[in-house]
Amino acid sequence: MLNYSETPLFEFRTEETQSRGLRILIKREDLNHPFISGNKWWKLKYNLEETVRQGQKTILTFGGAYSNHIYATAAAATELGFKSIGVIRGEKTLPLNATLSFAKDSGMHLHYVSREAYRNKNEPEFIQQLQKLFGDFYLIPEGGTNELAVKGCVEFGEKLRKIEYDYLCLPVGTGGTIAGIISGLKGEKEVIGFSSLKGGSFLERDVSKLVADFSGMNFSNWRIEDRYHFGGYAKMTEELKIFMQNIERNHTLTLDPVYTAKMFYGVLDLVAKNYFQRGSTILVLHTGGLQGRSGFNLDSL
Repeated sequence: MLNYSETPLFEFRTEETQSRGLRILIKREDLNHPFISGNKWWKLKYNLEETVRQGQKTILTFGGAYSNHIYATAAAATELGFKSIGVIRGEKTLPLNATLSFAKDSGMHLHYVSREAYRNKNEPEFIQQLQKLFGDFYLIPEGGTNELAVKGCVEFGEKLRKIEYDYLCLPVGTGGTIAGIISGLKGEKEVIGFSSLKGGSFLERDVSKLVADFSGMNFSNWRIEDRYHFGGYAKMTEELKIFMQNIERNHTLTLDPVYTAKMFYGVLDLVAKNYFQRGSTILVLHTGGLQGRSGFNLDSL
């Protein structure tokens, strides 16, 4: 199916981490594939296998105008010879942004619906309307999160068990990635998910359900940190922009403002607040999504 490149660990050092006796390792999962990068590779893996198993020729999925999932699904469909349809939240705006231009150039048919109609994306009547319009298709939910996505991320979590660390930090959107990793770790380590959404406390409930539905277990070694959303999903402040600029200049590490920059800011803030036990190792997941930078004014970075 999809090609996968093994990804390196990068050690991140600052005077503050060293003075506190902490070691930060960054798992550069953004390097696992040129276009289907980071956690998207793992979330799509078994969904694509299921598409083949069902004999489907078309994949339909949902997302916003800057969706990493739309971008990755379009690339995956092209690589494997599927047709793809992206149901896009909001009205069509020209010229297309870089994300939607890439999806369209990859062969994805873009179908725009109003924000009001988009709220019904999980309703059977709405899906039936799409089937009447486009015929038969394999449906992948918004953000790619379903049981098969969790299955892929469980496999990723099992790989992460082989690394020596005490804390695992990662960004969270719909919750599928962290749910799979929690299940794959089987109660080991402390897992902190950094919500990219304002008011993301509801993710505790959603992730708990995803974990229980997949594994039948309830693990207590994780939590959602919702104080570092910087205004909400796809929002960016000047403070966050300056932070990204400093990280890139001083550490040659590129982050995206939607997920990884907020997570990394949160990790370093928790370091400053002495959250992590002295002498511990923190594993930070770079989950990709760098294409999302194109939707922001980052010329100065």
